[in-house]
Amino acid sequence: MNRAASDPTFKLASYNIHKAVGIDRRRDPLRILNVLSEVDADIVILQEADRRFGMRERTLPDILVEQHTDYVPVPFDVQNDSMGWHGNTIMVRRDIAVIEHDVLHIPYLEPRGVVTASVRLPTGPELTVFGMHLDLSGLWRMRQARAISALARAAQKQRPTLLAGDLNEWRPNGGCLKEFARHFTLLDCGRSFHSQRPLGRLDRIMHGAPLEAIEAGVHRSPLAAIASDHLPVWATFRLPG
Repeated sequence: MNRAASDPTFKLASYNIHKAVGIDRRRDPLRILNVLSEVDADIVILQEADRRFGMRERTLPDILVEQHTDYVPVPFDVQNDSMGWHGNTIMVRRDIAVIEHDVLHIPYLEPRGVVTASVRLPTGPELTVFGMHLDLSGLWRMRQARAISALARAAQKQRPTLLAGDLNEWRPNGGCLKEFARHFTLLDCGRSFHSQRPLGRLDRIMHGAPLEAIEAGVHRSPLAAIASDHLPVWATFRLPG
């Protein structure tokens, strides 16, 4: 992270970790954490970070996160054994302060939710981030996009706001992307699904003013290609001083 207070930069990543189950069908949370180390983002938005059924147990144990990364999970504390809310969670580097956080209910056909956190960067600026995993149904994705956009626009009045996650939108510029694009800048990070042969731009990062995207992309590595069925996407931002 650039520590210049006049023009701070930071890196955000979004990653659907598929419950830490790789394409070899092995559940390997340490492999996921190693991919995150490769990406080296300051803020990480995760999807499918909890198991889907039962107690919705976390798939990245706290002890592994603490021992093998510089990240701290935002403590949503919705369910005792879960890491997030319907599999969505946010992790930040230890030198980033979490000011407030919440889980948000949205319309859904299958269980979906949104997590949000406001943070303070070490250089001083504050941001709000939203993490999401949208429905497989196009109709419900549109409803979810409208609800999330309204919440994010309200947050944008207080702090610069970013949104990231698995939107499940195959159309390059249509569907729920049109709804988000009415209010936020959508970055084309690249094709992130399937990790073995990326065809779909399902994973997206969006931002509001005055944030400026410096660069964005998909993280490709031999490890990332097998750790999940998605590849991580990332973007580096500048926040004008």
